[in-house]
This record gives sequence, structure tokens and C-alpha cells, in this order.
Amino acid sequence: MALYEHVFLARQDLSQQQVDALVEQYKGVISANGGSVGRVENWGLKSLTYRVNKNRKAYYTLMDLNCPPAALNEMERQMGLSEDVLRFLTVKVEAHEEGPSAMMQKREERSERGGFGDRDRGDRGPRSFGDRDRGDRGDRPPRSFGDAGADRGPRRPREGFEGGAE
Repeated sequence: MALYEHVFLARQDLSQQQVDALVEQYKGVISANGGSVGRVENWGLKSLTYRVNKNRKAYYTLMDLNCPPAALNEMERQMGLSEDVLRFLTVKVEAHEEGPSAMMQKREERSERGGFGDRDRGDRGPRSFGDRDRGDRGDRPPRSFGDAGADRGPRRPREGFEGGAE
């Protein structure tokens, strides 16, 4: 029998109990067709990158399967007919991963591998955003905003413009 990792997305308006019932239903399909289900991880309600059938969020669930291709085809056929399942993806694997999946690992464990914050900036030094020294701005005098336009005198109307409505 082949090994698969199967992820499906369920509608956002379902309850967690309804999602668990879907998992049990699909476990029954796999076992009835001669397969078995390993770990099942509920990743919870997550935001989608784009709307799928007017849903902005979905319940993500991962299942490790050990089943013949016929069992997988039957489960995918039933998922395609179900209105509660938005999307699904099955990947054939050589061996199932031990321990929690990447989605279930804590942030601290993932950050040990390295991320944005611990990159080496080389000879550029640390970043400083708001407190940059802008240096000398040449021969411009400092700006003064208080008396702008005070030395120009009174304003006069433009040529060809008549003020007031008649």
C-alpha cells in the first residue's frame, strides 16, 4: 500500500465538531476500502489567501494515510461531492514524518532554523529607521514656516477672473 499526506479545507461556518465528523466519515471510507489513517492534525481556522466559494477562512486538517489508490480515489470522490469541503490536496510520500508537522511546531522551534530577524547584515551595521542623520544639506538656510508669504504684500485678483456670483 502507498503512503499519502492529505490536507483538506472545510468551510468556515462549520463547527469544530462538524469538522471532526467529516474526519471520521473519511476515516471510515479509507478503512472500508482496506486502508488505515495515521495521525490526524487539526490546524484550526485559518485565513485564506483569496476567497474560495465566498469563504475568507477555512478549517485545515492533515491526515496521514496508508491505503491503496482505490481507497484514496473513493475518498477524494466523496470530498469533491461534499459542499463542506472547499479544497483538498493529496501528496504521495516515501515515509510519514515523525512528530508534529511544520504547521503545528511552535514559533520558537521554527525560528531556530533561521528567519528574517537573524540574518547577517555584513558590513552595513544594524538598521535604524527613524533616527538617521541626514547630514549637511548644502548651502540652504533652515526652513521657517511661520511667516511664509508675509513679505509679498497684499494679494490681487488674477486677470480675467471676476469674483462673486451674480
